[in-house]
Amino acid sequence: MVDTGVRQRQVSGEEAGQRLDNFLLRVLKGVPRSHIYKILRSGEVRVNGGRARPHYHLAEGDTLRLPPVRVAAPNETVRLPDSLARSLEQAILYEDNYVLVLDKPSGLAVHGGSGLRWGAIEALRLLRPAAAGLELVHRLDRDTSGCLILSKRRSALRALHEAFREGGVEKHYLVLVAGRWGRDAREVTLALRKNTLQSGERVVRVDAAGKAAHTTFVPVEAFATATLLRAELDTGRTHQIRVHLQAIGYPVAGDDKYGDAAFNRSLQGLGLKRLFLHAAHVTFRHPGSGESLRVEAPLPEDLAAVLARLREGGTTP
Repeated sequence: MVDTGVRQRQVSGEEAGQRLDNFLLRVLKGVPRSHIYKILRSGEVRVNGGRARPHYHLAEGDTLRLPPVRVAAPNETVRLPDSLARSLEQAILYEDNYVLVLDKPSGLAVHGGSGLRWGAIEALRLLRPAAAGLELVHRLDRDTSGCLILSKRRSALRALHEAFREGGVEKHYLVLVAGRWGRDAREVTLALRKNTLQSGERVVRVDAAGKAAHTTFVPVEAFATATLLRAELDTGRTHQIRVHLQAIGYPVAGDDKYGDAAFNRSLQGLGLKRLFLHAAHVTFRHPGSGESLRVEAPLPEDLAAVLARLREGGTTP
């Protein structure tokens, strides 16, 4: 690690369009994610002389002030564990010169930090060192598995961000909930607001003063005490599916934040050890060819096994 002084950096056209926090995570190699957010909150990072929020999208010509930090030395070798490298290579669902779609495993955060050395983006950058523009297009919760889109060019990142803003990306999830749902689809349009508890834990609540959120739920399969649903997201708020389902009385299986403890215990007896929420497929217009691209992630074996036991009528007291 080496110490840097105060630096000024101008955003190039190739770098434009990405979020400020993602940019800093890439250029300040070796700096913990928590420290990057600390220098953003404190105003030590300046954009065109003023403070900027982590989600600010950089524009060509922006001037950044970067404070003194300890970064990885240029010749410092960072090696990805072989087991993680193999598992991620096998989890790539689609890849070309513009985009990469990963079947993100449950338990892998999209970013490192907060005690995690590796997140999906850091690991994939080591696997694809020639892809200088590799960036997350969106995020998935750490416990959620399934389709995660990354861009490999700045132009692709800008195009996909615009597609997300304009509703041009179709995202479908499979989610197991407590209770019998019935036959009809339901639309939930409850606004959501993020809150931080005194402990520092982040939670999301239904709040009319929060941000608009829209989810459509479609029943797929019914069991004695649970229902498998397809969730279609029209917005992408933090914990949206989990909080919407909690609010209407159908908590997600394995959810230790918003779920039902007794229901979770019953499914532990059937082998469920994590959140039953899986990003099953995404459809979007390819940023290079302009053609529609659909990518599917099969249901992981551990979740499929739980469904098989439910079909057999498996229950616990």
